[in-house]
Amino acid sequence: MKHVITAMVENRPGVLARIVGLISGRGFNIDSLNVAPTQDPTVSRMTIQVPGDDRVLEQITKQLNKLIDVIKVSDLTQERFVDCELVIAKVSASAKERSELKQVAEMIGARITSVTPKSIIVQMTGNQEEISEFVALLKPYRVLDLSRSGVIAVAKPESENG
Repeated sequence: MKHVITAMVENRPGVLARIVGLISGRGFNIDSLNVAPTQDPTVSRMTIQVPGDDRVLEQITKQLNKLIDVIKVSDLTQERFVDCELVIAKVSASAKERSELKQVAEMIGARITSVTPKSIIVQMTGNQEEISEFVALLKPYRVLDLSRSGVIAVAKPESENG
């Protein structure tokens, strides 16, 4: 199972290194990591996706909560949340393939950002499932380079009725 954890942390040098060291030092892997300042420039939000069972999640959240630079840790896995990821792909493409790729991009909501005589660059944002489906659609083509941003996520507000 993949767990999505967010951590509000002090926006200071070394915080990222301490958190990554804490997680990897205990033998846990990080599938995705994204860090950026929030609306408060002194605070950053880390979105961490880790594989493992509930024991792994419990260990990571307990250890994160012990760090002085960590303000708040939330496990979004069992909550309703909105997630998003960005992918940019550079694909080798003849004139015919460019036409096919343009149709594929339009069909799934991707955007062509650059075209050269021999390649095309396509970008797409969406949830992890949508991004994975997009990457799978590119498999028949010669992908020259591909970069995924990793997941970012926020919890949905609780319903006022329940």
